[in-house]
Amino acid sequence: MITLKRGHYLVLMCATIVFGLLSRKITGIPLSVGDGLYAVMIYWLCRFIFFQRSLNFCFVSSLVFCFAIEFLQLIQHPLLISVRSHPLLRLLFGQGFLWSDLIAYIAGSAIAFLLDRSFHRSKTR
Repeated sequence: MITLKRGHYLVLMCATIVFGLLSRKITGIPLSVGDGLYAVMIYWLCRFIFFQRSLNFCFVSSLVFCFAIEFLQLIQHPLLISVRSHPLLRLLFGQGFLWSDLIAYIAGSAIAFLLDRSFHRSKTR
């Protein structure tokens, strides 16, 4: 029986960050894998912050956040352009809008949600 506590989500988030950074360094791994891992990380962050809320709330929240970041890339305001020029902030906010990123975000959030739901189901058995 697995019981996830708030701290577990923080560990999952940090592990996902490591995997995401590695996915950008290893040649041959499609960029969409990193985008999917970004969505997984955001889902774990939502579960950490909104620990008492439902899994569905965190799933929708992570998608809304990821989609907002992606659509924000369509705005070319000087402040946003300067933010995106910083290497760390570029990882968080991206550089250019891609429809394929939205699909990767859906897949990543769904995978994290399904994993989380399976943890909770095994807990209730």
